[in-house]
Formats: sequence, structure tokens, C-alpha cells
Amino acid sequence: MWKRLERMLVKEGLQIVRDKRMRLLVFAMPVMMMLVMSFAMTTDLRQAKLVVLDLDRTPSSRNAIRSFVAGRHFSMGWYVSSPEKLKSLMDRGDTRAALWIPRGFEADILSRRGASIQILLDGTYSLDSGTILSAASAVVRRLNEELLPPGSMGEAVDLRLRNWFNPNLDSERYYVPGLIAMMLTLQSLLVAGVSIVREKEIGTIEQIMVTPIRGIEFILGKTLPYMAIAYLIMTAMLAIAFVVFDVPFKGSLALLYALTAIFLAGNLGCALLISVSATTQQQALLTAFFFLMPAILLSGFVFPVRNMPLPVQWLTALNPLRWYLEIMQAILSKGVGLSDLIPQVSAQTALALVSLTAAAKGFHKTL
Repeated sequence: MWKRLERMLVKEGLQIVRDKRMRLLVFAMPVMMMLVMSFAMTTDLRQAKLVVLDLDRTPSSRNAIRSFVAGRHFSMGWYVSSPEKLKSLMDRGDTRAALWIPRGFEADILSRRGASIQILLDGTYSLDSGTILSAASAVVRRLNEELLPPGSMGEAVDLRLRNWFNPNLDSERYYVPGLIAMMLTLQSLLVAGVSIVREKEIGTIEQIMVTPIRGIEFILGKTLPYMAIAYLIMTAMLAIAFVVFDVPFKGSLALLYALTAIFLAGNLGCALLISVSATTQQQALLTAFFFLMPAILLSGFVFPVRNMPLPVQWLTALNPLRWYLEIMQAILSKGVGLSDLIPQVSAQTALALVSLTAAAKGFHKTL
């Protein structure tokens, strides 16, 4: 028995060592996962860019602004002169927080009537709203300590909070759209990822090879059915989100479906590229999982992208799920149009073109 078991163990060990793809998945994947997770899994607020609207424009208001940007939590992002410009930046998702200083701020401090400043938060991202509020409250406490003599009661400056797009910070408005995007990613990567390799295993790929089909025709024939299935799944999940979880829909349904096509095309291109390069369905599934976990962690769904180190933020730009999450949140909760989503759509389109082209070339090499 022991000799037979020993021979079996040696055989399996040799198979793992000799297979280049298996070596990569078994040894490299855990190390890469640890590196990515260690940098991405952070809830620390790091230099969140503030939009500042100072309607008072006095030494006291400028001192309050300096108090916010002097620490490690906030940095000066934009200095605007009107509420309309502030709203435009919030709509586009350029910032998650704004500092609004009203007129009469310095006069209220000098007269001891009690001044107020307002923090505006993008409520669609409830994940980091609490962290931003805690950091802002700490800044205001220090500001009050500077303005009031020791032992004084009351506050010289009062912090007021307003959540835009999600006044009650309902978590469903953040998590449900994110779950829809994740399910679409799972469906497109895992199901489509085994499609070509399955044909290799059953032998039908040889029949396709002798036909005059071109690479792009093959890719379209493989992606369109899975895209139709993904749309059916998406429609069902959106219906559940609206009816069961009361998720608002303020934007254009047609725009959401059109931009979803770009997202699905990119994902399906990646899935087919995995399938072309794999020799077995097990390999294809392991490779898809290898890409799936970092894609979720670097999407901003679990941990805010803006809280990650700068090199990791650059890496997230290669993640289609990150851009699609921003698109879905903006359309559902903010009702923005295509003009406010140009950076996200451009990134999605570029990634989709790269993945589809690589998949077509990979199939051409297979031929």
C-alpha cells in the first residue's frame, strides 16, 4: 500500500512541477494574492481630495481650510466659486467630499454666535462616508480648541453633514449595484472561460479549424450568446434591486444597457483569451479565478480605490470592474449622462478592444 501511495504522490508531484501553467497557479498565485490584498485591503483615509467652496473669503475661513488640508486625511483638490461647479464635480465622481463655508463665517465666530461649516458627502459610496466624517469631525474639534480659551463650554464652529444622492446612507444603494456588477463578472469569466477549451476536449475545435471562419467571426460567435445570457441575468437582478431593495433609478436605462455591452465585451474577451491559452477546463477555471479575486479587490467595491497606495490605484485602472462600478453607481443614484462618464467609458472601451483583439489573435495562433 505504502509503495503504491508513494508512486502516486511522486507522479502527481512531477505533473505539477512539469506543467508551467500549474506551477504559476500553484506557487505564484498565493504570493501575488498576498501582495495585492495587503496593499488593497485598507480603510485608512489618505489625502482625500476636497472640493472647497468658500463663500466667506476671510482670514477665518482660510484658516479653517488650512486646518483641513494640513493633516494626512485631506488635500486640496478644487477651489470652486459656485455651488453649480461643486455639484458638477460630485456628479462626475471626481471627489467624494466637499467643504462648504457659508457667508458670515468669520462674523459668527467673532460675535460668539457660533459659526458652522458643512461637509457634503457623496452618499452613493457609503463605504467610506463614515471614515470621511470621522476625519472631518476631528479637524473641527482641533479648530475649536484653537478658537476657544481653555475650559470654555460650547463650540465656536459647528460641523454640519449633508449626504448627497443617498441622504440616509442606505447601504443597499451601494452594495446591490455592486453585487450586480460582480455577478456579471463571475458569469462572463467563469462560464465563457471554459467554452473554447471544452471544444478542445471533446474534439469539435478541429471541425471549426477546417472551416473558413476568421478569428473575429469566431470571437463574435462565442461572445454574443453569453452576452445575451448576461443581459437576461442583469435584467432580473435590476428588477429585484428596484422592487425588493428599493434601489433608486435616476438615470437612463438605455445608457446603462449600452455601456454594459462594452463591459461585457471586455470581460468575454478576457474569458476567451483564457480559454484559448488553456488546455483543460480545470486550467481555464483556475486561471479565471486567478484574475477574478484581484479584480474584485481592486474594483473599489470592498475597499475604496482612493484609500489605496498610488501604485495600486494605477493598477486598478486596468480593471474593467472598477470602471463599470463607477458607471452603474453614477447612472443609478445620480442620474448622470454620457458626458459625465467620458473617463470611465474611454477606459472601458480601450480595455475591451485590447482583450477582444488579444482573444482573436490567440484563436488565430490556435488555427
